[in-house]
Amino acid sequence: MVGGAAQTDDPAGFLPALIAAADEAGEAVMTLYGKAGVRWKDDRSPVTAADERAEAIILRRLDALAPALPVVAEERVSRGAGPGAVGDRFWLVDPLDGTREFLSGNGEFTVNIALVDGGKPTLAVVGVPAMDLLYASDGTRAFRRRGGDGLESIRARRRPAGGVTAAVSRSHRDAETDAFLGGLTVADERARGSALKFCLLAEGEADVYPRFGRTMEWDTAAGHGVLRAAGGAVRKTDGSELDYGKPGFENPPFIAWGRDG
Repeated sequence: MVGGAAQTDDPAGFLPALIAAADEAGEAVMTLYGKAGVRWKDDRSPVTAADERAEAIILRRLDALAPALPVVAEERVSRGAGPGAVGDRFWLVDPLDGTREFLSGNGEFTVNIALVDGGKPTLAVVGVPAMDLLYASDGTRAFRRRGGDGLESIRARRRPAGGVTAAVSRSHRDAETDAFLGGLTVADERARGSALKFCLLAEGEADVYPRFGRTMEWDTAAGHGVLRAAGGAVRKTDGSELDYGKPGFENPPFIAWGRDG
């Protein structure tokens, strides 16, 4: 299916191709790990050759898979080349989420690909190439792959009675996050970069991830898709579910929860 055009009205068979795209992009990223120099975009976010090489691979793969579907990809948008309109169904791509983690060498960076349908993330892949991990959603179920193993089902857990484990941003923690967590009984905290925080919730290793700073839809869609399929939710501060296809593709503050969120 990866080698030719696919029918865009039936995405059920797309997941293996998305996993292959994330794997190929991850391999390209790893060839530049510890070697890629950094440039700074107009918004003062970093970009490297690894971001650009991974995005080119994913765009080629998605064009072969579903050429009629618009693709909103971070580096393409930063060059002013994003699609003018996306409609109800489109791809969101962050080829290297956690560029700061990539540059620091801590391994907490991801390759994110998600299909949005009706404002919600459905199919999703979060590749973690430095850790030989991958998370995925087929729209209804969530999976994890470790090393050369096959996909195993994962599920978000119910909040422990003794207090929650909070996933927090390694690079973007702020006073609003601290104030929010101060209103909860927090038994433990896990600091992570990139979309890995969503994945901690999806696999039952954490219970809540608050984010009040600026994020874009390509930062969150794949992790949201995995968490949603695992039984969790990502909600805006008014309690409604975070949606996609917003003007400018910028997210408001949100809280990601495991089960019972």
